[in-house]
Amino acid sequence: MKSCFFIGHRDADKRLLPCLTDTAKRLVTDCGVTRFYVGGYGNFDRLSGKAVVALKNSFPDIRLFLVIPYHPAERPVLTPQGYDGTYYPQSMESVPRKFAIVRANRRMIDECDYLVAFVWHPASNAREFLEYARRREKKGLIHVENLCERKDVLRAVLG
Repeated sequence: MKSCFFIGHRDADKRLLPCLTDTAKRLVTDCGVTRFYVGGYGNFDRLSGKAVVALKNSFPDIRLFLVIPYHPAERPVLTPQGYDGTYYPQSMESVPRKFAIVRANRRMIDECDYLVAFVWHPASNAREFLEYARRREKKGLIHVENLCERKDVLRAVLG
């Protein structure tokens, strides 16, 4: 069972949605991805979730989970419509709250087979996660795609 995590800047433009949908569809059809994980803190996360929800009609076996950085007993979260549930990464119980989101993102990069990113800001947490994932990719531990590196995506988003 292959998995994919999405990470990107919270100010991603809504014009990115078709590119995200196409990318997720390709991961399902060409790579066998059946589980998708999305955070819940910005527009890129919302767009990624929408893209996967839209694919669920054509691919009923895929699953979509909202990654939650805080223990569900501490901060309950409702599962968004179209999602299959929430996911609290392992070994997060002892992580201080101020590091929870960062640690959850890193754990997801460690756990997933694919990372779809939309990272262009040079100084950001998303950039640091992308660089971390690229180091793991060199070891054959994950496949990384930064949509900002694709000219067709940039044309669609920037007009």
